[in-house]
Amino acid sequence: MMAPRAGSKMQIQSYKHNGRLHRTWENSVVLKGTESIVIGANDRTLVRESDGRTWITREPAICYFHAKYWFNIIGMLREDGIHYYCNISSPFIYDDEALKYIDYDLDVKVYPDMTYDLLDEDEYDEHKELMNYPVVLDRILYNNMEYLLRWVRQRKGPFAPDFVDGWYERYLTYR
Repeated sequence: MMAPRAGSKMQIQSYKHNGRLHRTWENSVVLKGTESIVIGANDRTLVRESDGRTWITREPAICYFHAKYWFNIIGMLREDGIHYYCNISSPFIYDDEALKYIDYDLDVKVYPDMTYDLLDEDEYDEHKELMNYPVVLDRILYNNMEYLLRWVRQRKGPFAPDFVDGWYERYLTYR
């Protein structure tokens, strides 16, 4: 698999299980790019929804993608601390066009004090039925959610102290 080059810009594309494009983020800056990990950053970035709507992100964000784990993590820098939005998703792939993953609806919102909420379980159940997710996929996704929640409790990876701030400092050197 290819890897994006640090300092380059990339588009992020989120798909659904049926192969339909769900959402895109324009112009994220690659801070680290290997075949297994991509760390990107953006601030006030244009987001396009599949229905044609667009919006602009409100704050700087550090995005963490892994080729092994079935989740990705966005750390958003807000005045009251770092808020995380975690998508239960396929591992990423990267090609010349974009960084791509399949979004499986289950999300975890993590607050600055490391408490969290599980989100969109009803949407997941609806899409699981509609798109006929195999039983093995359901197990993979829930196992990876448990793995992600261990990272939160252990303050591992992007949840580690100074992870988001450190990568944000690197991002500022590219602006």
